[in-house]
Amino acid sequence: MERLDKSAGRRIVQRINWLTANLDAIRLETLTSDLAGLYKLRVGDYRIIYEVLWDEETIVIHAVGHRREIYRRR
Repeated sequence: MERLDKSAGRRIVQRINWLTANLDAIRLETLTSDLAGLYKLRVGDYRIIYEVLWDEETIVIHAVGHRREIYRRR
């Protein structure tokens, strides 16, 4: 997140807060292949890759990055 410009960083934080408040009301976008079991959230050209621990009521952010780079093999 430190490498993002301030406005993109603010939008991403706002979107994560929105996700936290609306998690039960939205349809989660699942990922496949190497990222199976994770979900994505779009914020303009950026993507947030996250996991939901339903039993603990926790969202774990795995990665935040530009859409052209975020899905590359790690």
